[in-house]
Amino acid sequence: MHWRIRKGKYSLIGTKCNGCGENQFPGRSVCPGCSSASLAPVQFSGSGKIESYTRIHVGPAGFNGPYNVALIRLDEGPMIAAEIVDDEGLEIGKRVRAVFRKHTEEDESGLILYGVKFELAE
Repeated sequence: MHWRIRKGKYSLIGTKCNGCGENQFPGRSVCPGCSSASLAPVQFSGSGKIESYTRIHVGPAGFNGPYNVALIRLDEGPMIAAEIVDDEGLEIGKRVRAVFRKHTEEDESGLILYGVKFELAE
């Protein structure tokens, strides 16, 4: 499954609608705004701001708590949920930037899965 979403996980690649100009992340095959099927890939900058956040103390299997998860409004428009690597200084409205980090390790194969997380930019 992880390989199917690697473009979004590794590169923050989404889609831009050629009909209405709306950006989406993750990428779509049909625009949710205008229903156009004319979409093009778009590379997001990885910069944005925190809209909301929470601290998870007990996470699902494979995730050692505590860790921070935020809703991030990317500069190009889409809002995404992502882990914030910083433990202190989180505030709504603070600027963040994408960083490439380890997400988890699969128990059976030992495969290490990497992807985009965010850190404070200020």
